Amino acid sequence: MRADNQILTDSKAFALRIIRLYKYLKEEKGVYILSKQVLRCGTSIGANVRESVNAQSRMDFINKLNIALKEANETEYWLELLHESEYIDDKQFESIYNDCGKLSATLTKIIKTTKTVDH
Repeated sequence: MRADNQILTDSKAFALRIIRLYKYLKEEKGVYILSKQVLRCGTSIGANVRESVNAQSRMDFINKLNIALKEANETEYWLELLHESEYIDDKQFESIYNDCGKLSATLTKIIKTTKTVDH
């Protein structure tokens, strides 16, 4: 089982964006709780994708990617809160939120494809 190389690259790049957002929120805005929440789930997406590379079975692979998908969904929630509470502006929000949505779509596609292989 191997995750698509692009999802590995994209999820790591997204994690780096989340880390930069965390630093910005903490240092510039003084936001601690929300920034830690978005840091945790936003970086977890890539960690779970990376874990899927060494999955022990097709089911384990799917489970790890499903966890990554759940983390992406949670990340979207925290980004929405940061935006609606005006800690991040429209431009910041739309850019990172769209990237998160692309990750979710790719993860969904990989999961669905993997489920249908050999069935």
